Amino acid sequence: MGGMSTTTIILILVAVVVLWVIGAYNRLVTLVNQAKEAWADIAVQLKRRYDLIPNLVETVKGYAAHESKTFDTVTKARAAAMGASNMTPAAQAQVENQLSGALKTLFAVSEAYPDLKANQNFLQLQKELGDTEDKIQSSRRFYNTTVMALNTAIQSFPGNLVASSFSFKPMDLFELGASDVAAKEPVKVQF
Repeated sequence: MGGMSTTTIILILVAVVVLWVIGAYNRLVTLVNQAKEAWADIAVQLKRRYDLIPNLVETVKGYAAHESKTFDTVTKARAAAMGASNMTPAAQAQVENQLSGALKTLFAVSEAYPDLKANQNFLQLQKELGDTEDKIQSSRRFYNTTVMALNTAIQSFPGNLVASSFSFKPMDLFELGASDVAAKEPVKVQF
């Protein structure tokens, strides 16, 4: 008899399906791990941001001590953001928006104090915070790109069959809230 037997054809088809499932599973695992790594990069930059804020507040206080409401707002927003580290990316983005708004207010206050704007410590903190904000934006873009690839793989056919079989779940994007249009822009720290 020429040709393959039915058993051989079935075994080849089963082998192809098994290999495809393994490939799809490994791709999903890779995307999940890339998203976690990208989130860790965001966390590092956010921590750097949190560490800069007390020095910035203290420097501004030296020139504008009567702006206590602004300082309290920044301090409370920083504390809320630091406490959000175990939240979902969507929830953390909300508290980060509040912190960005508070920082914008702080920098607006500094506009009224020419001596402060010339202070070397303030200028250095401005520069470092601006650099950190740029890194947060870059890390956010990389994370969101990775999460979009993961979510697409999880939701697209036939990958969704593997994803649901192994309990892969879509991840949240880390994006700014649509309700705060002003917060969509990074904190501007240059004068």
